[in-house]
Amino acid sequence: MKRVVHVVHHFGTGGMENGMVNLFNNFPPGDFEHHVVCLQGYSHFVERIRDGRVTFHDVKKTPGKDPAHYLRLWKMLRTLRPDILHTRNLSALEAVLIGWLAGVPVRIHGEHGRDVFDLDGSNARYNRLRRLVRPFVHRYLTVSRDLQNWLREAIGVDAARVTQIYNGVDKQRFCPRTDTTRSVLPESFRGDAFVIGSVGRMVGVKDYPTLVRAFIDAARRPGGERLRLVIVGDGGERARCQALLDEAGVADRAWLTGERKDIPELMQAFDLFVLPSLGEGISNTILEAMACGLPIVSTAVGGTPELVDDGINGRLFVPGDVAALSTCVQEYASDAALRNAHGSASRQKIEASFSIEAMVAAYRDAYLALSAKQGRPDGSTT
Repeated sequence: MKRVVHVVHHFGTGGMENGMVNLFNNFPPGDFEHHVVCLQGYSHFVERIRDGRVTFHDVKKTPGKDPAHYLRLWKMLRTLRPDILHTRNLSALEAVLIGWLAGVPVRIHGEHGRDVFDLDGSNARYNRLRRLVRPFVHRYLTVSRDLQNWLREAIGVDAARVTQIYNGVDKQRFCPRTDTTRSVLPESFRGDAFVIGSVGRMVGVKDYPTLVRAFIDAARRPGGERLRLVIVGDGGERARCQALLDEAGVADRAWLTGERKDIPELMQAFDLFVLPSLGEGISNTILEAMACGLPIVSTAVGGTPELVDDGINGRLFVPGDVAALSTCVQEYASDAALRNAHGSASRQKIEASFSIEAMVAAYRDAYLALSAKQGRPDGSTT
């Protein structure tokens, strides 16, 4: 059995981690054994992984500069002796070099989305590091065509060394609602209410204040009294969003739930899904909302236009454009036929292109192909 060691900065609540959970929980046994090495620990999110699927390790890197963690990581890799090293995102990129020093024969780097301080991938210092590490990476895996093209054009990675694999979604767990009572919601959010929902970390890059301001604007328009807002997630922006709602006098029509474990049930109670992010790789929450048969309103950033066809299964808008988002919300709230058509198109797109089975098969094929080539005399895996 081959051993794959995945290196991440921190395994917490997020889209990359959600994709990894889906991968581990659905990976067929027999060919590969999975370990996750976290540079700065892991959270309760690991509890979503089925028992026996993966082993976690912590390098215990201290915040800021900690040169000694490179030695600890090297020792850990020498102990684990992986056949494949799979690093993920910029914050774990330097582990590629440590893997090379530790003698790991196959080194993969995954791009799941850019850093919050480098949303367009143009940061010169970050890109110098990427180019420095590039010769030591045998294969790049990206979750979107946007990231695939950026690696080729901005970082100079040969097209033959980049494989794009979309995230998959559990179509049985995330499916159109059958409970028309929407009992998971507060009572005033049921009945004839029109529920605008979102799920994500309430941090700056998700730009939830734009959604809140758009909701406030739409709620003040004719017919706006039936609008309700649900944001599922936690983070530093939650208090700011709550303050905006309080100041506008519509706090009773909004529910900022914090972290929840009943995401499918909550999504099935939404009428519209909105994600106002400033940057995305491929959003797992958009995929899950599409699987639930919801129309999607989101910013035209990163890989999102690969999921949302404007005018087909949702609407795209420019980041930060409160007026445009408010208009989209009002349009869907007043047109049930449009909601149904775009929601059906969302579900159809999931069934056609974004299954977990396809995602897992693509990762397994990549691991098998690369591990089969590791014995070449010239060390090539491409």
